[in-house]
Amino acid sequence: QVEIVESGGGLVQPGGSLRLSCGASGSIFRIDAMAWYRQAPGKQRELVATITSGDSTNYADFVKGRFTISRDYAKNTVYLQMSGLKPEDTAVYYCKAENLLALYSPRAKDYWGKGTLVTISS
Repeated sequence: QVEIVESGGGLVQPGGSLRLSCGASGSIFRIDAMAWYRQAPGKQRELVATITSGDSTNYADFVKGRFTISRDYAKNTVYLQMSGLKPEDTAVYYCKAENLLALYSPRAKDYWGKGTLVTISS
């Protein structure tokens, strides 16, 4: 059984910082990439950042220079360091483990966490 759990969300003032964490647990053999998405009220879920197994990163234009994604392979954990936060960053942030191959599964697939709420407000 694979589980993806996000943490670190909360209420932050504009201009502040926050670090999100996402851990993948269970009988995991391999994870190709991990990513953060977000979904604001009334909007579609959108990609924020990804990091591959080779540490290649990709960011949405609206977070470039403000957010940094990193990964701890030993812990199957991905982080999202967010700074210069704006009210428009308010959303539920979701973690996705891409092409995760579990020990008991014949093929890799994507797994999602349930999200963590980030609210930027004064």
